[in-house]
Amino acid sequence: MNKRIAIPALIIAMIMLAVQISAAENILDPKKLDIQEHELSNGLKILTWEDHSAPVITYQVWFNVGSINERPGITGISHLFEHLMFKGSKKYGPEEHNNIIQAHGGRCNAFTSNDMTVYHENIASDELELVIAMEAERQANLAITAENLKSEREVVKEERRMRVDNSVFGDILEQLSANAYEAHPYMWSVVGWMSDLNSITLDECQEYHRIHYAPNNATVVIVGDFKTAEAVKLVEKYYGAIPRQESPATVATVEPKQRGERRVYLHRRAQLPMLLAGYHVPNAVAEDMAALQVASRILSNGESSRIYRKMVYEDKLALYAGGSADESKDPSLFYAYCGMNIGKDVAEGEKELFDIIEGLTKNPPTDEELQKAKNQMEAEYIFNMQTNWNKGYNLGWYQTVTGDWHGMLKQVDRYQAVTAEKVAEVAAKYFTPNNRTTIILVPDDNTEL
Repeated sequence: MNKRIAIPALIIAMIMLAVQISAAENILDPKKLDIQEHELSNGLKILTWEDHSAPVITYQVWFNVGSINERPGITGISHLFEHLMFKGSKKYGPEEHNNIIQAHGGRCNAFTSNDMTVYHENIASDELELVIAMEAERQANLAITAENLKSEREVVKEERRMRVDNSVFGDILEQLSANAYEAHPYMWSVVGWMSDLNSITLDECQEYHRIHYAPNNATVVIVGDFKTAEAVKLVEKYYGAIPRQESPATVATVEPKQRGERRVYLHRRAQLPMLLAGYHVPNAVAEDMAALQVASRILSNGESSRIYRKMVYEDKLALYAGGSADESKDPSLFYAYCGMNIGKDVAEGEKELFDIIEGLTKNPPTDEELQKAKNQMEAEYIFNMQTNWNKGYNLGWYQTVTGDWHGMLKQVDRYQAVTAEKVAEVAAKYFTPNNRTTIILVPDDNTEL
């Protein structure tokens, strides 16, 4: 060993570990954080996290609405609103919101998922009042008109064509959800079914907005260089007059226990076969979820993971392979996939993929695998929390998905408490053939798109 290289490398590693530990102590210790909660009389929740290290802020509005709140006939309406929210209000014209933010040196965007819809800005801290005023304006006075619905309906339909209908990966993922769920609204994709996008009415949009975009169904998250007392006064000034509405109906549907493997063969134009499978797993707050996340890391994260190393490097069965455990409000799926190499049979790939995943029960992680996974997860979590946007995202995500942002501070401890025995236990519990839905892509040039 070259000691001239090894010693500096060791010093660097020690410094990095010290930085990581110091960051963890500062970011995850509630006594050292300036996170405060407020709530207006109309039910709007406010989470603030002061950080004066740079003269910038992130402003995020988290609406407790996503495709989980839809029903057959209006699937895709949550995502449709993500588009409509940029089409103007009483005070501003179409796309003016984005243009004004950019003109003031900021950036804004939005995203919709199964469980939430979020609008966010990153901007200089002296523009905080501008952002608050503009977000409150479009929340209260959105221009939900026949003209805007017509134009954005076509935009979303085109997005569906691009992301699902004309995408092998989008199509197979949609087929997995549609077949893995019998009852729960996770069965449809966020973009919605095309027939529903064609039929959503203006009245349905106006009613959906009234209920789901009410202040009592939202959380404002502000992180960065500001004074909390001043920020809360500004939020009260611009949001205070928006009326509270009745609470949205709760999602009461519980997905029935799966009693046997579901298997679907998807014929479509493609170059090579692939497989996508889903195992039912519990929701984000379940006791088993931390162990499932560690299992996911060991099985499928990176080129040294069990699935990738075995299927891609060693046996060369697959061009790509992996998986991930979803974390959601309601029980979701652990995803596993493999795209076959040229000349390789999908049946052979399927056997190897499932042997690796389901074999975790009898072949639990080694001490090295376990510690590596937990260290990676802790490091990623801590370093992601270095930016205002990611701090805001974690506050909003934990508040919206789990109902309590404090879980953000306990996540690393949950990872580190996972044992090899617990990983084997959850693998035996969830990674079983009877709990599995398998979609096999069959390349077929004769199939119409």
